[in-house]
Amino acid sequence: MIRHFLHTAIIVVWVVSVTILLGILVILIALVSRKGNLPHLIARAWARSILLVSGIRVRISGLENLDLNQSCILMPNHQSNFDIPVLLGCLPVQFRWLAKAELFKIPIFGRGMRGCGYISIDRSNRKSAFLSLKEAAEKIRSGVSVLIFPEGTRSRDGHIQTFKKGGFVLSVDAGVPIVPIVITGTRHIMPKGRLLIRAQPVEMKILEPIPTSGYTRKTKDDLMQTVRETIRTTFNESTSE
Repeated sequence: MIRHFLHTAIIVVWVVSVTILLGILVILIALVSRKGNLPHLIARAWARSILLVSGIRVRISGLENLDLNQSCILMPNHQSNFDIPVLLGCLPVQFRWLAKAELFKIPIFGRGMRGCGYISIDRSNRKSAFLSLKEAAEKIRSGVSVLIFPEGTRSRDGHIQTFKKGGFVLSVDAGVPIVPIVITGTRHIMPKGRLLIRAQPVEMKILEPIPTSGYTRKTKDDLMQTVRETIRTTFNESTSE
């Protein structure tokens, strides 16, 4: 227990320190960077440093399913806070987060997210959420991929939760494919509601893109079900191995 406590303390100190340092750098660069590509690369370095200090190794498969020449909507399952550095540090594509508004209120971290061009969505405010989806659709059409957790929040029991509809409204409006991503292992590093961090191996599977061109807002629920079943099936297979 003491070893895990000290390990966690070291990681927390590192995360706070590197977030302040690189967060300020991102804010400054964002003043002259319109596209947010360089701030995103700095954020990727931030994520990789956290994985390194935490002793977490990530095994990745399915990179061939990422088309670097086409924008898409990345949709991973959500098991832990460590999903963020795993995705940010290991996905070799420029993307922007569509994240809950609360994260943007964190000092320096939130300003850094805005500097990277990430998009805040306030689910408690329908009008604000609609405007956020519109902003995200415009970014996608300009050639930038967007990442969204379709479950909306971390799973408490480790199972795939129900999906929120916002990401699928965005998908049919933007007309780009959805790339499902399945992450396993992060829940055991830092489950929701627990503070201690335990190093565990992580696996990230990038699945084949799912076209959205045949769907409309009226049939978005069918698309949502297809994506959820794809993620759920692969997740269950991965956790039973």
